[in-house]
Parts: sequence; structure tokens; C-alpha cells
Amino acid sequence: MDRIKIVGGNRLNGTIPISGAKNAALPLMIASLLTDETLTLENVPRLRDVAQLTQILSNHGVDYSVDGKRPGQDSMTGQTLHLSAGTVVDTTAPYELVSKMRASFWVIGPLLARMHEARVSLPGGCAIGTRPVDFFIDGLKALGADMEIDQGYVVAKAPGGLRGNRVTFPKVSVGATHTVMMAATLAKGETVIENAAQEPEVADLAHCLVGMGAQIEGAGTDTIRIQGVERLHAYRHPVVADRIETGTYAMAVAMTGGDVVLQGARADLLQSALDTLSQTGVEITSVENGLRIFRNGDGIDPVDVRTDPFPGFPTDLQAQFMALMTRAQGTSRITETIFENRFMHVQELARLGAKIGLDGQVATIEGVDQLHGAQVMATDLRASVSLVIAGLAAEGETVVNRVYHLDRGFERLEDKLSRCGAQIERISG
Repeated sequence: MDRIKIVGGNRLNGTIPISGAKNAALPLMIASLLTDETLTLENVPRLRDVAQLTQILSNHGVDYSVDGKRPGQDSMTGQTLHLSAGTVVDTTAPYELVSKMRASFWVIGPLLARMHEARVSLPGGCAIGTRPVDFFIDGLKALGADMEIDQGYVVAKAPGGLRGNRVTFPKVSVGATHTVMMAATLAKGETVIENAAQEPEVADLAHCLVGMGAQIEGAGTDTIRIQGVERLHAYRHPVVADRIETGTYAMAVAMTGGDVVLQGARADLLQSALDTLSQTGVEITSVENGLRIFRNGDGIDPVDVRTDPFPGFPTDLQAQFMALMTRAQGTSRITETIFENRFMHVQELARLGAKIGLDGQVATIEGVDQLHGAQVMATDLRASVSLVIAGLAAEGETVVNRVYHLDRGFERLEDKLSRCGAQIERISG
């Protein structure tokens, strides 16, 4: 199993290209099931989750191809993916595929909308909380689907097709918003989604669906209106820049000191996180086609953070910010409000010398003068990269084990960091 070895202490200087967002690419790929014409996606990151979802879509009959390398492109340039669901040959998403990645459960919406039936295994994914599918089921029921759970599968049927309705989520859910919005594009009449997720990835999906012929208003706000249409058609869409990758590398520069341009980054996608990072003493400025992150070596100021749905501080940056706060000059607190089990990285950071106390969903971090390299183990996707950030500043050698988590969400992380001066390498086997 691959590991990543880091020798800490180097400042980061240079340019890091920001990939297309994984959290946008996955629902966009699933949207290909809504039409019998080809959906072309540009700037798709080369990630394990993308490859896994390609396999799942193939099981439904989606043909796919990937453009070869083009002049001027390098290994950091996103790929172009062509997806064609001319004929859906199977409306079952089996356990052995869905259990590996939670987002694959979202196929239930497009399958139900287009084929009027779906049989999808209950999902898997990172072990960071229960994340029930009740909101998905209730939302699709509101659109007229008959839903039942049978031997670990959600079985959905809508013999006469879906019908528009008002769907109100009791709690904001990105996945449920994606799923119901996709399903509603082919439903008869108008659907109104209330308390919808406002994340940029939701707006990006809506932009693509509108390009395919859907009628959607309000994506990016808490109320989305969808007027159903009879069919969707081919479209070409670029995947939005990854705001979580942007925030992650910004925190890596904050941790180590240095001067890095995040090429392709967009401040509007994570303004809350950037505002928080600025409070730690980091300089963040907009430059042509990106953001410049600079810290000259001065100390890191402690800042308290609370995770919230967009436009608040992202839960997907909580672990990375905690790693940064381990070197702050004082005490900081992080309150996690999204997932109930997302502090599993605390014990691994402690192996590097961090001082972190837990009280329910609140972590109290006492900054230390120096972290020390050690063997650590990744517990989930975002936790794994927090260990990399800590290792970049730790004295001596840090080895991060179980890095397959990293490969699910970060494209060529060690290559991007090493280009900027980090002493980091992948060890195979």
C-alpha cells in the first residue's frame, strides 16, 4: 500500500494549478444519465473517485471516452471526459460498487426521472458520520415516486413519471439537493426546493443542466425552482475550480511560510475560509487567473472557527485548519456542526506533538513551538491531507500511511507540492 514521506521545514514558493472540483465533477458525471446525447466535461480531475464513478456509470450503460493530451497541457491539466447514455441498460446500482463511494447513490435521481425506476444500494464512503439518505427518499417521494428499502437497496418506481412538487429539506443537504434537482428536470410541472444547499458545486451542476436544456432558477440560493422539460440534450461544460483544494494549499503555505500562486483559484468560492485564513496573519491577494498566498515567516495567530454550510466555513477544510492551528501562537477552538464524527485526525496529529482537547463537537488546540515527524495513518479524505500539512512543518520525517484516501480527492498532491520546494515523495508498496 502506498505511503507518502515528508521531510518538513521547507518553505513553499512557486505556482500550484488548481484542479477541477471533485465535488462538482461527480454530480456532473451522474447528470449524463438524464440524456441520450453526449455530455462533455472539461477540467475533470484525475482522481480515484472519478474512476470509480466511471465504472458505476458504465454498469448502467454509459459509454465514455477521455481526450488525449493536447499541446500545451501537462500532467496537472484536467482531462476532458465524454459521457453518452444513449441506452440505459441497467437501473440497478449494486452494493459492490455503491458501497465504495457515497456520491454514487445520487444516480437514483436521474434513473428515476428518465427510466421511471431505480434500484440503488444504500451508500458507503468516508466514515465521518451517519449521513442518512432520508432526505433523498423523502424528496423523491414528494415528486411522486414509490420508495421502499429491500435487503439494503432503495427501490424506487414512478410508472407515470415524476411530478413537480414542493420539497422542503429539514436540514441542508448537498447530496439531496443535487439528486432532487436532477430528478426534477424531467418531472412534469414545477418543483420548488426549499432550504436547498447553496454550495458552488450545486450552482455549477445547475449551470450545466440549464445548458442541457433544463429550466432552473435560484441555484446558489436556498430556494431553487425547476420547470420540468421533456428531454435534455448534449452540452459541453467546464468543471468549476476546486475550492477545497484551493483552501488546502493556501493552508499549506500558511503553515510553512512562502509565496505561492494558486493558478485558477477563485476567491468567491471560499471567501469565508479565506477571511478566516487572513486572520491568522497570511496575506491573500487576487492576481491574474488566481490567488497569491504569502507568509513571510512571522508567527501564526490563533483563530476560532465554526463549520457551517456554504457560505460558511467548509467542514471539508476543518481538518486542514486544525493542522494549521497546531502551530499557532496561542489557543484556538474549532466547532464542527456538520458531521458528528469528524475529529478522527486528532489522535494522529497528536502523534506529531499537537496538543488538542476534545469536548463533544468542540476541539481546543494549544499551539506548540514545534511538531515532530512520526508515522501517522489517514482516517478519511480530508483528515489525510491535514497530516500532510502538519508534516510539511514538522521537524524530521513524517510518513502518512493509507494514502488511498488522498487519491480519492487530491490530484497529484505530492507533485504539486514538490514543485514548490516541499521535500515529499510517494513510496509504493
